Order: sequence, then C-alpha cells, then structure tokens
Amino acid sequence: QLQASGGGLVQTGDSLRLSCATSGHTFSGYVVAWFRQAPGKEREFVAGIRWNSRHTSYEDSVKGRFVISRDNAKNTVYLQMNSLKPEDTAVYYCAADRGVILSNMRNSRAYHAWGQGTQVTVSS
Repeated sequence: QLQASGGGLVQTGDSLRLSCATSGHTFSGYVVAWFRQAPGKEREFVAGIRWNSRHTSYEDSVKGRFVISRDNAKNTVYLQMNSLKPEDTAVYYCAADRGVILSNMRNSRAYHAWGQGTQVTVSS
C-alpha cells in the first residue's frame, strides 16, 4: 500500500516535495515512479527510480526542475519539484512494481500498486 503526500497550492516558481511511502513492505527491488493527471488529459509519466540501482528517468518537461530520490531508512521516495509552472498542475500519483523493466518505466500499465494521489496546483 502506497501513501502519497505533499501536494498543495503554490505560485509559479515555488517548490514542493512529494513523498511516497509504503507501509509494511520495503521498496527494495522495486521501480517507483510518479505520474500525473491533469483534468481532461491522460495520465503521464513524470519521473521514476529503480530502488536498488538508483537509476532515474524523467519526462522531458521536468528535467532540470524535478528530482526523484529515495530514503532507504524511511522506505520513502521523494519528488522534489522546483521552479513550478502552471502546466505542472495535476493530481500526482506514485506507483510501484517489482516487475518493471527500465524500458517500460514510463508505461503506467506496468505498475500494479498505486497511491491515492495528491493535488498540486500552481497559480500564475
């Protein structure tokens, strides 16, 4: 079970840090990713990390602004979002799966465990 948190209402240029925690399990061996879905749009990949290797991947529009990381002791994945833009406004979901291969990291259908979503709203 995944718990996503950290969303909120911010202004353009502000920062937020999202957290994705798991209870009762470890992320070891998993790929953990963040996806987002804006109203009227399809869910899209934002960033992902392979827990063991720390390999990361980012959607082009967030490269250089967002950083995905993990805390082994807290069994938590973070998404640090800097220089936020109104187009970043969406519900952000974390997802995890042991069976995701790197070439399929951006495919939401590859993940079987999902958090409840946290709203990020960036005002202009």
